[in-house]
Amino acid sequence: MSAITVKSKESCKYDLISLGEVMLRLDPGEGRVRTARQFTAWEGGGEYNVARGLRKCFGLRTGVVTAFADNEVGHLVEDFIMQGGVDTRFIQWVPYDGIGRTVRNGLNFTERGFGMRGAVGVPDRGQTAASQLKVGDVDWDLIFGEEGVRWFHTGGIFAALSDTTPDVVIEAVKAAKKHGTIVSYDLNYRPSLWKSIGGHEKAQSVNREIAQYVDVMIGNEEDFTACLGFEVEGVDENISSIEVDSFKKMISQAVEAFPNFKATATTLRTVESATINSWGAICWCGGNFYDAEHRTDLEILDRVGGGDSFASGLIYGFLTTGDPEKAVNYGAAHGALAMTTPGDTSMATVAEVEKLMSGGGARVVR
Repeated sequence: MSAITVKSKESCKYDLISLGEVMLRLDPGEGRVRTARQFTAWEGGGEYNVARGLRKCFGLRTGVVTAFADNEVGHLVEDFIMQGGVDTRFIQWVPYDGIGRTVRNGLNFTERGFGMRGAVGVPDRGQTAASQLKVGDVDWDLIFGEEGVRWFHTGGIFAALSDTTPDVVIEAVKAAKKHGTIVSYDLNYRPSLWKSIGGHEKAQSVNREIAQYVDVMIGNEEDFTACLGFEVEGVDENISSIEVDSFKKMISQAVEAFPNFKATATTLRTVESATINSWGAICWCGGNFYDAEHRTDLEILDRVGGGDSFASGLIYGFLTTGDPEKAVNYGAAHGALAMTTPGDTSMATVAEVEKLMSGGGARVVR
């Protein structure tokens, strides 16, 4: 039986609400940003991608709390969000000053990578509306109390955006806990976001404070070391099956330090090239570890957002089955499928996810 008790679907308007920044992703396709003459536009953001995956792939009721500058770019991103079926009612609109001196919308130029050329992200997100959210801007008691939310998701990308966003996260998770909403948090460590505001030390200070209010902590081996300060010899950025036991020791340290964790989960990835990875996942819940099927030689079209799709599959599994073994396998299968299509967000269906979980292959479906 799961150690996670979730409020009933009937008692809540939303299955999940996420808090985070949503950027306009500009993708040069098979080319490079530095030589591009055209871009494909998408929307994306670590925390939002989870809500979008749960809505579009798994059919759950989700919304996003974020903010945009009130201009054409902001409304373009809003239109993408609406196409994904995520509720936009909690978006805050900030008056635009005409040139972006005081507020703007985030851009993310993203190369998929190929072979030995890794994926590259060039975010342009200073002074964005979402980064300027502060305590008191959002009526969390309305969201969690009056409307009702079964699960709340946010993460370390949003927490790293400014001096005010960590306090917004803490305000939100405290309100969620007060109203009995499960809280998940993806550490999602990005060195570029922290390096100018204190680096590892600041990341650990912020994330260890937030971790006290988290039920389900998600992150890879770098996240747990950089953001929470847990070190285990033999774990590196290309974790292998030989190192899994060492990583489990790291997780054991984390749940001992934070007894409020009801579950933790991580993807396990070995990068052979930008287009060939091995891929698996582990979930700790209720004192036991559960391993997802490990897939070797996984072919990847676009790896960005794979971890977010893992998180949405994991959450779906917990919300619908309460079974941590099924949850981690939903997550691993959904993440694998999401990386076969372009853009940050999943284009998979729940039927495809469950087919992959049951051992189905890539034969033509007619």
